[in-house]
Amino acid sequence: MKRKGKKKEIPDHFKTIEEAGEFWDSHDLGDYWNQTKKTDLRFHLKRRHCYVSLDSKIFYKLLLLSEREGVSVETMTNLWIQEKLQERGKEGKNIIR
Repeated sequence: MKRKGKKKEIPDHFKTIEEAGEFWDSHDLGDYWNQTKKTDLRFHLKRRHCYVSLDSKIFYKLLLLSEREGVSVETMTNLWIQEKLQERGKEGKNIIR
């Protein structure tokens, strides 16, 4: 399916990674290949590891569900906790920034 209209220029800067994601989710890099430049990109992601004890039955159920979904237990746990925190944020307790 061909796109109609003039394509948008690639923004010089994105304010957030989400903004960049939204742009590229709706645009094809192939349309902009002639505007790309070789660059040296370096960044450090800050991630804190936290270990939590789980009841063995809960862990086993979580393991089965994560295998069924094709993701790691860690990924599924992080997603579920993030969803729950966002739900709480909608109740007026803005926790996630």
